[in-house]
Amino acid sequence: MSKAYTVTESSVIEAPAELVYRTLADYRVGHPSILPKRYFLSLEVEHGGFGEGTIINFQTRVLGDTQSFRSEITEPQPGSVLVETNIGDMSGRTTFTVEPVDGGSRSRVTIATEGKTKRGGGLGVVERLITKMMMRRIYKAELDQLALVCGSLADNR
Repeated sequence: MSKAYTVTESSVIEAPAELVYRTLADYRVGHPSILPKRYFLSLEVEHGGFGEGTIINFQTRVLGDTQSFRSEITEPQPGSVLVETNIGDMSGRTTFTVEPVDGGSRSRVTIATEGKTKRGGGLGVVERLITKMMMRRIYKAELDQLALVCGSLADNR
């Protein structure tokens, strides 16, 4: 029997929330520019391209295992919350939350994924531990890249 898990990573980005959110919601240019190439092999837009209603296909490679995903994007709180939900496996969803800090000059960005293990029992416990460890590493790299991209964009304003 599979078990649910949640993985969360946050960082403060030296850029205004509006710029950070716009970068995350732009699946044609912005979002692909923040994905660590070590883990993300591709990201293609199937429909839309900005925020709500966008459908993306992407591939990841982690620990030598390549996986393909198809996700639909929703914006439960436009401008602050963006959600990627796996199509065909509604148990997997990643939420990006952007909150202004320090009067709006900086942003706190949180990436949180809810998912389920493929296995139960002892193997499921190991799977959850490894998955959570690797996803935190990936999200840390993604947040670092987001800081670089948005910091550069903010400097050029």
